[in-house]
Amino acid sequence: MGVQLANAQQRPPETVKPVLDNSYHVAACYPHDPKAFTQGLFFYDGALYESTGHVGQSTIRRINLESGEVEQSANVPPPFFGEGSVQWKDEILSLSWKAGVGFRWNLNDFKEKSRFSYAGEGWGLTRTDNELIMSDGTNQLRFIDPEDFSEKRRIAVTANGRPIARLNELEWIDGKIWANIWMSSQIVGINPDSGAISSVINLKPLTDAIASSDFNAVLNGIAWDAKGERLLVTGKRWPWLFELRKGPPTKDAGCKTLPAAKL
Repeated sequence: MGVQLANAQQRPPETVKPVLDNSYHVAACYPHDPKAFTQGLFFYDGALYESTGHVGQSTIRRINLESGEVEQSANVPPPFFGEGSVQWKDEILSLSWKAGVGFRWNLNDFKEKSRFSYAGEGWGLTRTDNELIMSDGTNQLRFIDPEDFSEKRRIAVTANGRPIARLNELEWIDGKIWANIWMSSQIVGINPDSGAISSVINLKPLTDAIASSDFNAVLNGIAWDAKGERLLVTGKRWPWLFELRKGPPTKDAGCKTLPAAKL
């Protein structure tokens, strides 16, 4: 999602009562570019990739996880407002917010290869083994053919039968879709067949630790390192990226540079 909507302050963010507690803990934290308006995040072949937003500031980038430094990047040209991104074969596919235009970038040199179109807004993007999944700010998730970006089907996301909108950045983890809910401190796990939310992770301790005065500096960004079995999360203009792992924390776990956060 881009910037604060005109009526966003008039509506509380969506919250979901946890159905299943996955018991994640903060295992570590890493520096993150505090100017990056994070829209998409994914981990591929040992590297972290990010897409950022705002017209004239939107980028596709590869990040050094340990240092937070940008190793390679490409600019999304104005007037496009960059949104979610995902790897597919030897490409990075990325969305724009309101223009209905997406981009294909070469994974190796970040050169733009082509563009594609879609109806409505573009928010988050992730993938399964054979298709893409896209959010558009509603409670709908679209399943997309990665070759021509045609829509194959949709699911409506619900919690106990109630529609849950503002689905934003996405990640596919072990057969389940995980999504940020824009303007909330929760990420939710979604059944890809029924759309029902079956899991919730409350990350309010992280948003409290960041304590930003920027209204738009919200939790946004989920990347799964399958080999390392770790979940990486951050937010828009956050100075930190957090590594989460399942189970109780070990004595060496935690974010040592933010001791006051009690993470």
